[in-house]
Amino acid sequence: MSFSRDLLAPLDTFERRHTGSPAADVAEMLKTVGYETVDALADAAVPANIRLKRPLRLPAAASETTALAELRAIASKNKIFRSYIGMGYYDTATPGVIQRNILENPGWYTAYTPYQAEISQGRLEALLNFQTLVTELTGLQIANASMLDEGTAAAEAMMLAHRVKLGDSHDTSVFFVSEKCHPQTIDIVKTRAKPLNVDVIVGDHRTYEFAGKVFGVLLQYPDTTGSIHDFAAFFEKAHAAGALAVVATDLLALTLLKAPGEFGADVAVGSAQRFGVPMGFGGPHAGFLATKDEFKRQMPGRLVGVSKDTHGNPAMRLALGTREQHIRRDKATSNICTAQVLLAVMASMYAVYHGPEGLKRIAQRTRLLTKLLADGLVASGAKVNAEPVFDTLTVSGIDAAKVTAAALAAKINLRAVNASTVGLSLDETTSIADVKTLLSLFGRDAAAFDSQLSALISQLEDYAPPFARTSDYLTAKVFNSFHTEHEMLRYIKRLEQKDLSLVHSMISLGSCTMKLNATSEMFPVTWAEFGKLHPFAPAEQTKGYAKMFDQLEKWLAEITGFAAVSLQPNAGSQGEYAGLLVIRAYHESRGEGHRNICLIPTSAHGTNPASAAMCNFKVVPVACDANGNIDVTDLKAKVTEHAANLAALMVTYPSTHGVFEVSIKTICRLIHEAGGQVYMDGANMNAQVGLTSPGHIGADVCHLNLHKTFCIPHGGGGPGMGPIGVAKQLVPFLPSHAVVPLHHDSGGNHMGAVSAAPWGSASILVISWMYIRMMGPDGLKRATQFAILNANYIAKRLANHFPVLYKGASELVAHECILEFRPWKKHGLEVEDVAKRLMDYGYHAPTMSFPVPGTLMIEPTESETKTELDRFCDALIAIHGEMAAVASGESDKANNPLKHAPHTAAAVIATEWAHPYTRETAAFPDKWTRASKFWPAVGRVDNVYGDRNLVCSCIGMEAYASPSAAS
Repeated sequence: MSFSRDLLAPLDTFERRHTGSPAADVAEMLKTVGYETVDALADAAVPANIRLKRPLRLPAAASETTALAELRAIASKNKIFRSYIGMGYYDTATPGVIQRNILENPGWYTAYTPYQAEISQGRLEALLNFQTLVTELTGLQIANASMLDEGTAAAEAMMLAHRVKLGDSHDTSVFFVSEKCHPQTIDIVKTRAKPLNVDVIVGDHRTYEFAGKVFGVLLQYPDTTGSIHDFAAFFEKAHAAGALAVVATDLLALTLLKAPGEFGADVAVGSAQRFGVPMGFGGPHAGFLATKDEFKRQMPGRLVGVSKDTHGNPAMRLALGTREQHIRRDKATSNICTAQVLLAVMASMYAVYHGPEGLKRIAQRTRLLTKLLADGLVASGAKVNAEPVFDTLTVSGIDAAKVTAAALAAKINLRAVNASTVGLSLDETTSIADVKTLLSLFGRDAAAFDSQLSALISQLEDYAPPFARTSDYLTAKVFNSFHTEHEMLRYIKRLEQKDLSLVHSMISLGSCTMKLNATSEMFPVTWAEFGKLHPFAPAEQTKGYAKMFDQLEKWLAEITGFAAVSLQPNAGSQGEYAGLLVIRAYHESRGEGHRNICLIPTSAHGTNPASAAMCNFKVVPVACDANGNIDVTDLKAKVTEHAANLAALMVTYPSTHGVFEVSIKTICRLIHEAGGQVYMDGANMNAQVGLTSPGHIGADVCHLNLHKTFCIPHGGGGPGMGPIGVAKQLVPFLPSHAVVPLHHDSGGNHMGAVSAAPWGSASILVISWMYIRMMGPDGLKRATQFAILNANYIAKRLANHFPVLYKGASELVAHECILEFRPWKKHGLEVEDVAKRLMDYGYHAPTMSFPVPGTLMIEPTESETKTELDRFCDALIAIHGEMAAVASGESDKANNPLKHAPHTAAAVIATEWAHPYTRETAAFPDKWTRASKFWPAVGRVDNVYGDRNLVCSCIGMEAYASPSAAS
C-alpha cells in the first residue's frame, strides 16, 4: 500500500488552520469572483511591474509542534536570574486569576479598540478603573487610558507642556530634566526634543537656576537612585518661571508617599508594570499620564469617559480626542492612535483584586525589606542613600566588581553604577531570605542580621512630613469588593461578556487586519524564559532573545525587501515617528537639514500628518483622483514646487482606498529624483507579503504593524508593535539606546531611543516569530492571496446592494474594499445606523467613515472561512432590506430597527414595546442569532452628552458600578 506525501505530512500543519476554507468553498468563491485559481486572481489584482521575481527566502513551514520545540530551544538560552536592577522594571506576582482569565484569554486579547462602545463596555469599565487608579494615586484630576511606556509618557508630557506654553512655536526653548531620572527616559526625551528645537538641559534640580524660555521641568519621584526628594519649593520656582512641572513616579510608592498633585505637579507619568504585568524583557506594559483638568484637551492618547445610552443608562465610550488625528491631522495633540489596553486592564484588575489595603500592604512590606537591607548594609560598612527611600538603594564605598561577581555567581543581577557603587531595587516578590542573600554578597553575616531583625522591624515608621501620604485613594466600590478569587473571577467574566471579540465573530475592520491570533503563537508569551527577564539584564543571560531577534529581523527584512530592521518601536505610531526621524537624520548627515516638506495624500491615515508634525516637518497634502489613487499630476506639481526642501512622501500601499495603484513606482521615482525619501505606511502589508514588498516597490522605509499582518493580537486596543525596515542608506540612522548597545550601533548619526526598552515590547515578538516560522514562504504568500480573494468575494457578493467605491486593475480590490452608503442619507439613514444594526446580527462594524465619510471599509483577512464571510454578507444584505423598507415608506423613518439599534436584552424583554417592528426582528433578525446571540450591553451611546458632561473616573460611575457588581 502506498500513501501520498500529504497523508504523511504533520497533522498539525499550521497554514491550513490559518487560511480556513476547504477546497470546494475556495472553488466556489473563485467562481463568484471570476477566476479559476488564487494565482490567477493575484496576477490580475497586483500590478505586474511590482511583483516579486522570486519566492521569499525563508525557512520552510514548520508544524506547530516543531515550531514550538524550536522556540523552546531558543528560549532555553535565556538565563533567569533574580533581578534587582530596577530602573522602572520590577518582578511582580501576576495573580493566577488575572493571568489565566485575561492575559491568556482570547475573549480579552482578540477584541479591537473600543470605537464601537456598545459592544466594548467590559474593557471600557476596566480602563475607567485604570484611569481612576492613576488619578487617585497621583492626586491629579484626569488620566488617559494608558501610554506605551514610561519613557514615551514622559516625552508626551514634555510635548503637552510645549503646546500649553508655546503653542505652535518652534523657537528654541528649554526643558529641564533631572539627572536623577531613569537614563532611558532622558534618552527618549532628547529624541523627541531635537526636531522641535527644544534644548534639553539635564542637571541637578537643587542647583538649577531658571533662565531663558523654560516651558517645563521633569523630575523622578522616587528618583532612579532610590532617593525621595521634596520638590515643592522647586516647583514653585518652576511655576514662577512660567514652566509646567512633570513628575515621573511609581504607583506602588504613592500608596505611602504624598501624591505629586499635592506638591505642585501639573503632570504625572510612569509605568503600571509592577501591578501584575511581567517584565517581558521590556514590554508590553501600560504607561500612564495624568494631568490637571485644565489641560485635558492637550492630553495625548485615549481617554475613556462616561455618558448615557438611548435609554438614559450610564454608558462608557472613548471621549474627547478619540481618533482626533483624523480630524486635526498635523494639528493633533499626538500621533498615538491606541493604548496599551490589555496591560492597563491587567494593572487595573491587580488593583481591584488587592484593593487599597492590599496595595498598601505590598508597599509597606517592600519598604520594610528595603529598610532591613539598608540597615544591614550600613552595619557591614557600606554607604546607602542619605535621603528617604522606598524600594531602591544605591550602595557605595564597596568593591563593585567583587560584589557584582558574587551576585552573578548566585544568579543575581544588580545595577552596575561605577567601580565603587551598585544599585538594588526590591519588589513584591522579595523575601527575608532574599535580603539575607543580598547582605551576604556584601559580607554581612546572616546570624548577626537575625539577632537584630526584630529590633529593625520595630523601628519602621510611616514617612515623616512632607513625604507622608495623608489623602485617601481607591475609595470606589469596585476597588473594595472583589478580593476573593471567586468574586474576582466572576467580575472579570461579567466584563468579558460585555465585549465582542474574535471569539464571537469576524471583525472586518478595514486597515486593521483582525486576523487569527493562533493559540500556538500565544503560548510562548507566558513562558518564564521570555517573561521574567529584565530589559537591561546582561547579554550573557539573554542569548535566546538575541537569537530570536536576529532571526525575526532577518525574516522581516526579507519580507519587506529592506537592508535592516529595528524592532524597537512599540506601536505603529512609534514606527511612523521613528521612520520619519531616520529620514530626517539622513538628510542632516548630507548637509540637507533644511529639507522639511513632507508630502502626504489626503487619503492617508491621520497618524501620518500627526507623526510628520512631531518631526517638525511641514505637511503638504497631495490630492487623490476620482478612483482614489494619488493624483500624479498634483504630485508632480507639488514635487516641483518643493523640490529644494522635499524631505519625504508618506504613502500607504495598497492605497488607503483599498486598491493597488499602478503608478506607485513612478511616484517613488519622482520623489527620489527630487532628493526625497519614500516612507511607506505598513498598515496594508497584508496585501503585499510574498507578492511584492516595500523595498521592491521603491520605498526607503516602512513600519510594520505586527499586531496586524504578523498576528500579534490587538488586545482591545493594544499592545502593538511597529518595527521599521530601512534601505541601505538609512541603516546608520536606526534607533539606538542609552543603556543597552544595539547591534547596529557602529557609528552613524543615530536618533536616540524611541521606546523605553531596547527592543520595544520584546515578549510579544515571539508571536510573529511563530507565525512566520509556521507559515513559511509559501504559506505567507497564500495568506496574502486568500486575503485578496476574501475581500473580492465580499465585494462581489455585496456590489448589487452597496456599490464598491474604488476598484483597481481588472475591476478588483486589494485586501479590503470600501462600500458606499451616502445615497441613503436622503432617506434619513446614516452609515452609523448600519454599524449599530450590525451589532444585533452579532457583528462589529467595519471601519466607519474612513477614509471616506459615509462609507464602510471592510477587510475580511485570510483567516475567515466562506461560511463566516457568507454569514456577514447575509447580515448586510438583510440590513439593506431594512433600509429599503425605510426608503419605500414600509418602515417608519424614525421608528425602525436601524434607528433604535443596537437592541439590548433589557429593552427587548421590557414590558413596554413602543416600536412597530417586532421584538424578534429587533433581537433575532436571522437564523444565526437564534443559534448564538451576542447581546450589546447598552443601547446607542450619546457621545455629545458625554463630552459636554465629562466624567472620566469610576467615582462618577458608582451608580453603574453597583449594578455591575450585583448583576
